Amino acid sequence: MILEVAILDVKPGLEHDFLAAFAKAQAIIAKMTGYISHQLKRCLEDSSRFILLVEWQKLEDHTEGFRKSEEYKEWKSLLHHFYDPFPVVEHYTEVKG
Repeated sequence: MILEVAILDVKPGLEHDFLAAFAKAQAIIAKMTGYISHQLKRCLEDSSRFILLVEWQKLEDHTEGFRKSEEYKEWKSLLHHFYDPFPVVEHYTEVKG
């Protein structure tokens, strides 16, 4: 399992619109091959900051399958204009032992 982590800094004043768009966008990612689950959390100290956590079966399910799909174009059009700066996305794996 791979955990995708993205800190999402939404332009101030657009948080409500972002949440409405994300409500639509989450259905897109949830149907992708290799998708396991996701969580969107809002920062208590900065109400314009969110963290998106997505579990994938393997890295390529996100980097190749999702990001190179037609569905990603729709995801991008729904969400990417809300971010400033554009988020850095990192991938994590479990540490054993």
